[in-house]
Amino acid sequence: MTWQDNYQIWADRTDLPANLQADMQQLATDDKAAEDAFYQPLSFGTAGMRGILGAGINRMNIFTVRQATEGLARLMDSLDDAVKGRGVAISYDSRHFSPEFAIESAKVLGAHGIKAYVFETLRPTPELSFTVRHLNAYAGIMITASHNPKDYNGYKIYGEDGGQMPPKESDIITASIREANMFEVPVKDEAELVAAGLLVKIGKEVDDAYLAEVKTVTVNQELIDTVGKDMKLVYSPLHGTGALIAGQALQNAGFENVTIVPEQAEPNGDFPTVKLPNPEDPEALAMGIALAKEQGADVVIAVDPDADRMGTAVRQPSGEYQLLTGNQIGAVLLNYLLTAKKAAGTLPANGALVKSIVSSEFAADIAKNFGVETINVLTGFKYIAEQIQHFEDTNEHTFLFGFEESYGYLVKSFARDKDSVQATVLLAEVAAYYKSLGKTLYDGLQELFEQYGYFVENTKSLTFAGVDGAEKIAALMNKFRAETPAEFGGVQVAKVEDFSLQTETDTTTGAVTPMTLPKANVVKYWLSDGSWVAVRPSGTEPKIKFYVGTKGATAQAADDELAAIQATIATYVD
Repeated sequence: MTWQDNYQIWADRTDLPANLQADMQQLATDDKAAEDAFYQPLSFGTAGMRGILGAGINRMNIFTVRQATEGLARLMDSLDDAVKGRGVAISYDSRHFSPEFAIESAKVLGAHGIKAYVFETLRPTPELSFTVRHLNAYAGIMITASHNPKDYNGYKIYGEDGGQMPPKESDIITASIREANMFEVPVKDEAELVAAGLLVKIGKEVDDAYLAEVKTVTVNQELIDTVGKDMKLVYSPLHGTGALIAGQALQNAGFENVTIVPEQAEPNGDFPTVKLPNPEDPEALAMGIALAKEQGADVVIAVDPDADRMGTAVRQPSGEYQLLTGNQIGAVLLNYLLTAKKAAGTLPANGALVKSIVSSEFAADIAKNFGVETINVLTGFKYIAEQIQHFEDTNEHTFLFGFEESYGYLVKSFARDKDSVQATVLLAEVAAYYKSLGKTLYDGLQELFEQYGYFVENTKSLTFAGVDGAEKIAALMNKFRAETPAEFGGVQVAKVEDFSLQTETDTTTGAVTPMTLPKANVVKYWLSDGSWVAVRPSGTEPKIKFYVGTKGATAQAADDELAAIQATIATYVD
């Protein structure tokens, strides 16, 4: 069917909600926008779906949400009654229509006789991951678009281990979504479902259980009781879910001097004080840093609306505040954990760090120094969750820490997705540790650089939206595969890893070695000096991403090589 055919089906309907009727009226006079809204269904993958709010098959609305939930319900219909009877846990963030989408999901599940446990108010993504495990639910649904702009929302499905739904089940759901007519998905009345016990509201009991687990993340309670209780922290949920849970977690741990940025404390889907509610964006921390300067705070912490990602700015000796990258935060947290475990004699012989292939080698070098193995996985925290499950099934390794460069960290496996609440509590403890030594967390990072070398990483994204965007991204990926650069920034390419072919090629000998990681649309170039470049399309946005990692004897040397490599990349993109 053409986009015009899809558009007409919607235009002919008389049962659209008022907000979607208004969208259709606007699309009637804008063919380009209408084409983008109707040219293809909203993509559903192992990370669920994410898109702009509005009318259309390529948009987030109650009909695409119902259709996605119908896919999950049909999968559960194929299972035995005992498994199906475990139900589905549902949470949501502060975005527009998030509560409505959560209830719509429950109404679809209820029509299939599947119980839904729905949080009474918004809760973080990591708590939803925990809740699936805590309630022994078969699946979880999280309504969120994470750190995307305000006009987006999304839908993520979690499996019974609390990680994102595995590929096998996700493929079955995707096939069922394609078969389901979004306008004919059965739904039950909310009040009827509550009366029948098929829609159960959850809240404090689950919060308390989750917070009890978060309390175990701290390593040195005596340190917190003596230094941490007086340390000044500034925290911002960026108008999302984080304040209630993380504020309580910090208090439970013993951090008593926490100020939540007042202008950003209340949930608000317009995210009025930031351009992007993304802790990777320096502007998102500007308000928190300004407050920290007034108070002389040690650390500023900000999290995205669904509280899975965490960013930070730390006070320098000068009194100014330095933003840390996701890779630097990961390195600092890991080093503290391993140092503390080694000192306490609790560092396991088979410990493992799990990180993504586009994350820094800084953490890997730290892990190696402690005799801890590094396991590299594809981008996406679901792969870290898979490794944790594999460790539990085989006892091959003991999970110690997992992270991605995109500001996602996991300390303990009671959640199986990146968890800013855990990371916030541990980062506060690390800051207290350095404060006890008369240092700042920034000083601690500099000491690690002096010990391991200066690691610098950068990610640049190019956005290609709309119908032509996917073609442009595909063409660029093909170009990088077909025309393997001989060098980047004057440094020779020594090895090429093509994850779609699952091959590793030595550029000197031509030897090709098979790779064990799953297929993925990623190409990674290793340079002769240990630096690296990776290219991949985003799985959730119309972007192609270029990752670069360098290491130098000085910060300037690492920065200079980074700039030279990026200049080479630019010649390929132009």
